[in-house]
Amino acid sequence: MDTQQVSAPSRASSAGVVHINIRLTDGYTIISNRLSQHRGLSLLAIGLGTYIQSLPDGWRIGVKALAARFPESEVRIAAALRELEQHGFLRRTRERVGGGRLATRTESYNHPEAAVRGRGRGRPAAPVVPAAATAVPVAAAGPAGGPAPEPVREPEPEPVRVPEPESARVPEPEPEPEPVPVPVPVPAPALVPAAAPGPPLVPTPTAPRKPRVPLPAPQRPTEGLYAAAAGLLAGLHRTAPLFLLSEEDVRGLVPGVAAWLERGARPDAVRAAITDDPPVPLRHPAKLLRHRLATLIPPPPPAAVPVVPLQNCDDCDRAFRSSVPGCCRGCRDARACADAPCPTGS
Repeated sequence: MDTQQVSAPSRASSAGVVHINIRLTDGYTIISNRLSQHRGLSLLAIGLGTYIQSLPDGWRIGVKALAARFPESEVRIAAALRELEQHGFLRRTRERVGGGRLATRTESYNHPEAAVRGRGRGRPAAPVVPAAATAVPVAAAGPAGGPAPEPVREPEPEPVRVPEPESARVPEPEPEPEPVPVPVPVPAPALVPAAAPGPPLVPTPTAPRKPRVPLPAPQRPTEGLYAAAAGLLAGLHRTAPLFLLSEEDVRGLVPGVAAWLERGARPDAVRAAITDDPPVPLRHPAKLLRHRLATLIPPPPPAAVPVVPLQNCDDCDRAFRSSVPGCCRGCRDARACADAPCPTGS
C-alpha cells in the first residue's frame, strides 16, 4: 500500500478562543469592557447596550422600535433596558416639549462610574434644570387655566416632579467635585496612546530603511530545477486565485523557488508556505511572494557523511571498511607478529 505523504505538520488545535483580528479602518465602535464583561448584566442586556452605544445621536431606541428591529419580545427588551438603567449604562428622563407634550430623553454611558463622579460629558445637568424650571409654571398654570386643560395637566406634573429631586441633587454635588476635574484628562490620555501609534508606523522619507533581504538562488542550478520552479509559480492561481502572476513576475521569482526545491522542500509545501493566509486586500502578489521566499526559506540540508567503502581482505577474504584495498586489522597484526624477531633468540 502507498504511504500517505504529509507535506506540512497540521496546526495544533486550541481549547480556548483564538482571535483572528483584522485591522478596522471604518464601520466600528469602541465598547468598554465595563459593559461587554459586566458580571451583573444578562447577555441580552450586554448585547442591547452594545447596540445602543453603536448608534448615532438622535436614533430612536424605544421598546417598540427595538422590538421591530430584533426578534426578542417587548417584555424582554424592556427588562434589558431596565437592567442597563439599574447599572448606570442608561438614563431615561421625561422632558416637556412644545405643545404641552412630554418626551423621553435617553442617555447612554460607556463609563457610568466616571459620569456619576462628574467626569462625564456633563450633558445630563443642562437639560434637567430647564425641566425643573418649567414644572413650576405648569403647576401654577394648572389651577389658573380653563377647566378643560386642568385634568390633562394634573397627571403630567407628577412624572415631571419625580426627577426634580434628582435634578436638584445633581447640581449640588457638582460644586463639590470641582477640585476633582483634575482627573478629567485621565480618560483622554488613555485613549490618545491607543490611536497615537498609528502615525509613527509610517516612516519619514529621510528615515533609514531596513535593507531588503535578497532573493535566494540555487547553489547548483539546472534546467530541470528551473523548469519545476516555473511550473509551480505559473500554477499558483489554480489553488490560490489571488496569485495570478505575469510572465515577468514568474521569471523574476524562479530562482527563489528553485532554491527552495534544491534544499529538499516539496512543491506542495512551497506552495502552502508562500500563499497561505495572505493579507486583505492583497495589492502586490509578486512582492508578497518575493518577501516570503526570501524570509521563510528553510535551512540547507546537513552535509552528507562520507561512506567508507567495503574491501575484501587479501589473506582471509573477509569484508572490512577501508578506502584502499589490503588486509584487515587481524591479518595485519598477525603479519606483524610473524615478522617480529623471537625474544629467546631461537
